[in-house]
Amino acid sequence: MGMFDITTILIVLTAVFSYINYRTLKLPTTIGVMGVSLLVSLGIAGMGAFGVISPQYHAERIISHIDFNETLLHGMLAFLLFAGALQIKFSDLTRQKWVITLLSTVGVIVSTFIVGGLTWLMLGTLGMPVRFIHCLLFGALISPTDPVAVIAILKTSGVSKSLETKIAGESLFNDGIGVVVFMIILELTGKGGEVTAGRVMQLFMQEAVGGVAFGLLIGVLAYQMLKRVDDYQLEVIITLALVMGGYSLADRLHTSGPLAIVTAGLLVGNHGRAFAMSHTTREHLDAFWELIDEILNAILFMLIGLEVQVMDFSWGYLAAGLAAVGIALLARWASVAASVNIMRPFRRFSPGVISLLTWGGLRGGISVALALSLPPWPERNTILAITYTVVVFSILVQGLTLGKLAQRFHRVKGEQAAA
Repeated sequence: MGMFDITTILIVLTAVFSYINYRTLKLPTTIGVMGVSLLVSLGIAGMGAFGVISPQYHAERIISHIDFNETLLHGMLAFLLFAGALQIKFSDLTRQKWVITLLSTVGVIVSTFIVGGLTWLMLGTLGMPVRFIHCLLFGALISPTDPVAVIAILKTSGVSKSLETKIAGESLFNDGIGVVVFMIILELTGKGGEVTAGRVMQLFMQEAVGGVAFGLLIGVLAYQMLKRVDDYQLEVIITLALVMGGYSLADRLHTSGPLAIVTAGLLVGNHGRAFAMSHTTREHLDAFWELIDEILNAILFMLIGLEVQVMDFSWGYLAAGLAAVGIALLARWASVAASVNIMRPFRRFSPGVISLLTWGGLRGGISVALALSLPPWPERNTILAITYTVVVFSILVQGLTLGKLAQRFHRVKGEQAAA
């Protein structure tokens, strides 16, 4: 089956599932599409259990041709990160810079070790022992919040602007930090040789610092090009070249592509929008990237739902996954509470900020992609199954209730002000 055929099938399924959601479920597009695709996947699996093999065979055949890790981490992610970064204002980001910095660095590291330790104990108790270092890998891939899932769902959640900036800003940056932590722990498993403190620092500088520096470089280059032309079609092409060429080159330079694209997107979306674009260009550029964002998000969430077709699930894995949901939320709460309490002497926070940041820390396709990138260890299926369970819960349950939780705290705040 060729790439054109696979792409055609994905687009058609996304359109059909989006239509079903629009006409019946009426959920936010990303959540609705994933919910419908998950129900279809479970229905096909159920048909297979009753002996109707043909639909399951064809579904597994199609999904097996899609490398989810490659498709997301080296394809869709660049476009989605750039589209998200374009919409964030420097002024909003600067006001929340210390909270975002703590959550995306210290928060990710603290959460990685909490999740790793508790998951190791939990799996041992359930009779599914996994090496501690592999549990730390699970902690590293599940701790960062997913910018794709977060930004897509925040658009319809109704949270306050300051909280939206905290959650979205953190998710854009902790993705890159999380991948660096994941790579370091992966080397500790023996994949990349002996790991020393110097090697850890080298990896961090090369991936994280190098990614930001490279993003600034390509962002400035694109800004200079945009400043010298006044043709919205050409300027859209320049931003496309920035995203595709920049991400690909960052990979070749072994630096963080996600951090590079986020940095470049922030620069183009702020400095470039203010000083290098006409009103017409801004309108067309925003419309183009918003459309790209909506289409790719719908396809990605549909793929997450369909991935269940090629996963090895059992009741034991489901029990471990549900326990992992609680562990991931507890670790998220601990890392958020620590970061917020460190900052409390220096600034005020709105009521319920810890609860909202905890519940708004959504996991998504990046966690699944990293889990799928693991070597074929005996424990791989266990890690993949519990990762998928946490991601599905995060998107369907946390994503659907985040707005209601925000409204509750907003109402409490209003009652306190009235009193």
